[in-house]
Amino acid sequence: MKLEIIIASTRPERLGDQVGTWIADFAKQHSDFEVEICDLAEINLPPLDEPLPPAMNQYTKDHTKAWATRIEAADAFIVVTPEYNLSMPPSLANAVDYLSREWKRKPIGFVGYGITGAIRAIQTEKLFFTTLNMMPIPYIVALNGVYKPAVQNVVIEAQHEKDATRLLTELQIWAEALKAVRDKHPL
Repeated sequence: MKLEIIIASTRPERLGDQVGTWIADFAKQHSDFEVEICDLAEINLPPLDEPLPPAMNQYTKDHTKAWATRIEAADAFIVVTPEYNLSMPPSLANAVDYLSREWKRKPIGFVGYGITGAIRAIQTEKLFFTTLNMMPIPYIVALNGVYKPAVQNVVIEAQHEKDATRLLTELQIWAEALKAVRDKHPL
């Protein structure tokens, strides 16, 4: 089963890459997932530029086709997210809006960082992903107080690891269940 860790922030001097690397390494050691890091700063999708709605599944741009192939191949996701203006990063919304069918019937978990651990962003993201027919995992990892310029290096505590283990366990259960659903009822 393939797990994509999506690093949502594209800002320079962000902490998302550190947090994303930590959760990817942790998942490799504590789950049966094949883990990939999907850094939206490296993917660098332009503002949505497809002429047709994603639900039509008629992509015309090479960057959209590559993005669709990558997301389609995943069985589960973890979004590593900060909080921007009490909501999700626009880079995440843009990346998600490119596609439709590729997201469906897959579980998604969240690792938040920032002053409040991105709790409000995660609540927004859960609703957003639910409308795409995804299963948001209720358990999250919240790295409270982790933000620039206050923090240069992310410090992971025992509670973060406990929360990550709980998240990965549920993510694996749902990934297996929803893969069986996708296999029996293809989109």
